[in-house]
Amino acid sequence: MYPYRNPFSPGAGAPPPELVGRDPIVEEALLLLGRIKRKRHEKSMLLTGLRGVGKTVLLNVIEQKAREEGYRTIFIEAHEGKSLGALIVPHLWKLLFEMDRMASITNKIRRCFSILRGFVSGLKVTVNDVTIGLDIEPERGTADSGDLEIDLPNLFVALGEAAEESNSAIAIFIDEIQYLSLIELGALIMAMHKIQQRCLPLVILGAGLPILPGLAGQSKSYAERLLNFPDIGALSESETSKALNDPAREEGAEFEPSALAEIYRMTKGYPYFLQEWGYQSWFHAKESPITLEDVRFATKSVIGRLDKNFFRVRFDRLIPSEKSFLRAMAELGPGLHRTGDIAEVLHQKITSLAPVRSKLIKKGMIYSPAHGEIAFTVPLFDEFMIRAIPKIK
Repeated sequence: MYPYRNPFSPGAGAPPPELVGRDPIVEEALLLLGRIKRKRHEKSMLLTGLRGVGKTVLLNVIEQKAREEGYRTIFIEAHEGKSLGALIVPHLWKLLFEMDRMASITNKIRRCFSILRGFVSGLKVTVNDVTIGLDIEPERGTADSGDLEIDLPNLFVALGEAAEESNSAIAIFIDEIQYLSLIELGALIMAMHKIQQRCLPLVILGAGLPILPGLAGQSKSYAERLLNFPDIGALSESETSKALNDPAREEGAEFEPSALAEIYRMTKGYPYFLQEWGYQSWFHAKESPITLEDVRFATKSVIGRLDKNFFRVRFDRLIPSEKSFLRAMAELGPGLHRTGDIAEVLHQKITSLAPVRSKLIKKGMIYSPAHGEIAFTVPLFDEFMIRAIPKIK
């Protein structure tokens, strides 16, 4: 079939041709945005889920909805090695300039510029990609202490007041939020609390791995009263069929039922993998309908691509002891596992594995949904580990 008409698009954060099974989340986000814009209290949202379930795609969709609702938006991606302050300051500076251009500068916007200048001076890190106007005097004593849990809430309150005075609303989106330190996450939650208390037209939405609710609760005990944590999971078999067949039909093709069943069996309904299997199956099929044989032939290519890219990039970040831990975990199969069972496979004491377990959680390779239990954050990673390390060393 014509390659250029292939509707599937595997890629990190790439929008799928058909967003299936996510309407309730989008509707919840629209309710949140609508109420915050009208200065009504509503819990904010931090989306959680495994790698490849489409959290970033959903955040992008919600950001677009926010813009359609008249919001000014910021979208940042947290990552290891860069502080929250250094990440967010350039975006806030640009946002304030945009607010200044769209309306005559208000007292609150002018004050927010000064507070942001003070916030930057209080940071213990260098902020790149932003030039602070030398003619703007920092406001002393508001957000320049260097204590993020004091400064960030004060800065966000000033930003919310500037938005309120200029009859606008602001939405800040933070992806991969689990990479924030506990202090940064705590400061962010405190900022949300202050904003909600004052009913300011500013909202923070984020996405991260399933460890996020636990981290939020660990950083601030009242986090559950401020936040909802919608779980973004795999698609059902009927949703999988729709996600594959609807885009194919728009291009004049379709999948045989047996082909759809095979893709669901291989992918377990995880959206990123659906795009990979759909993409390769389209290329391998000579004509419509795409058959079971086409899918099975494509599977070799898909697994090769996943092993080389999606899985390998995570595998290469691991040190030998971490690889051994994950290989033993893979030996136990998919699902939840206890550290004691992994210790038995490796013939080691549980206490000796605790540091490795902790590092793997910090790296986002595994998470603990319940006390004493762990699971992979990357779907199908257990199968990859067995391919990458055929025998436990």
